[in-house]
Amino acid sequence: MTQKVPVQVPKLTMATTEVTFLEWLVEDGQPVEEEQPIYVVATDKVENEVAAPASGILRHGTAEPEEVYPVGTEIAAIEVP
Repeated sequence: MTQKVPVQVPKLTMATTEVTFLEWLVEDGQPVEEEQPIYVVATDKVENEVAAPASGILRHGTAEPEEVYPVGTEIAAIEVP
């Protein structure tokens, strides 16, 4: 049975309430390792690579480049065997 681990928009700083999704670093359906950077987001000041919360197969959600998402929004999932 496959377990799904949600990939959520992180709270990068104490003041962060939303971020701009920039791009995926890993294609949909590709294997990822825990802590591997999988996507890039931007705040008003910096861009950050965000690491995978688990090892498994990355399944992209509905995140679109240049769209703003609140912290905690689920934008993808990782299927863990």
